[in-house]
Amino acid sequence: MTTHHKTGMAATHHVLILGSGYAGMAAAIQLAARVKRREDVQVTLVNPQERFTERLRLHLSATGQQVAEMNIPELLEGTGAQFVRGWVTAVDATAKIVRIDDNRVLHYDTLVYGLGSMADTTQVPGVEDHAYTLNSAEDAELLAERLARLGRGTVVVGGSGLTGIESAAEIAEQYPELNVVLLGRQEPGAAMSPKPKAYLQATLERMGVRVRSGIEVVKVLPDSVELAGGESIAAAVVLWTSGTRVSPQAVAAGLTVDERGRIVTDSALRSVSHPDVYAVGDAAAIRQGYGVMHGTCQGGMPTGVHAALSIVRTLNGKQPKPFRFGYYHTPVSLGRHDAVVQFTHPDDSPRRVYLTGRMAARYKETVTASPWPTYGRMKKMPASGAFWPRGGRFTRIRGVR
Repeated sequence: MTTHHKTGMAATHHVLILGSGYAGMAAAIQLAARVKRREDVQVTLVNPQERFTERLRLHLSATGQQVAEMNIPELLEGTGAQFVRGWVTAVDATAKIVRIDDNRVLHYDTLVYGLGSMADTTQVPGVEDHAYTLNSAEDAELLAERLARLGRGTVVVGGSGLTGIESAAEIAEQYPELNVVLLGRQEPGAAMSPKPKAYLQATLERMGVRVRSGIEVVKVLPDSVELAGGESIAAAVVLWTSGTRVSPQAVAAGLTVDERGRIVTDSALRSVSHPDVYAVGDAAAIRQGYGVMHGTCQGGMPTGVHAALSIVRTLNGKQPKPFRFGYYHTPVSLGRHDAVVQFTHPDDSPRRVYLTGRMAARYKETVTASPWPTYGRMKKMPASGAFWPRGGRFTRIRGVR
């Protein structure tokens, strides 16, 4: 594939988007919809599989519950964007090429780097060999098959963050005969205000989840986990949700990255070392007034939209605008009929406002399902990408036009 080819009098500008998570998909649909009538721009999305990984529902798949399968080519249908299936094995930011499956080369003029995060299985011995993760739908299905065969025993969930909490609650609800133990350095809901945190912890206790806080796992064995201090907990299954890591492709490409390997961006989401590379979602270290953003779908999709709009502005000879984003909420499901929603200040610190119970569960489901109608609206009305659904209402993302 060549970098340029002539379409009439103009050379085609190739925009290559790596990774079709929530952020990459938002970038692809928003950009393709806005340049659909232009013959001088080609948008290509690269991903290892055609199935969209709906990370917000992986804890459901992991407990054997059926969820809809989203097909990436179908999501792109009608936008004019091309889809290339394959693994990114190398990025050459100097030559502006990307190697796919080691034997194909794609050239780009502008790159959107959206190779997001995965569970970090490298820091604790035995995790890679003996623990399950929720990195993909296939991972979740493997865990579901194991849980379905288990009958009785102890399931240890390592990590008391949001993924760990939701997974522990879902397993306890779907498999009440199992003993579920949630281990973490911090209390579940540590970032919440006192009342929603207390509700979350009481609900986990009611569901039969045994919570151990202030715990550090030092080794995972085939039938147990070892803790700092020498204690051992028997475990028929270990699910690892503690910590994340990003793809090493960015640092290997010579892009400027932070201590976690995320691409350091300027205010428009361009790499500070390679301005023809935009970074979105978990792959980006995006600094706002309150600090560096942390990876969530809540913040990821707006970064994809903003990158797309910045590319359009640049193609039109204009300067991209700064990206501004403030957090709004932290929704946490506790099984199918209960949840906690902590509303937050823009810096993600907790407000006094929160929801619990069935109303919170409905709210959480609305948030989880929101990407699909959002993508659909962007295909038909690209300008709608400047607005983001928040609990049933739409708010303009600051800096996005």
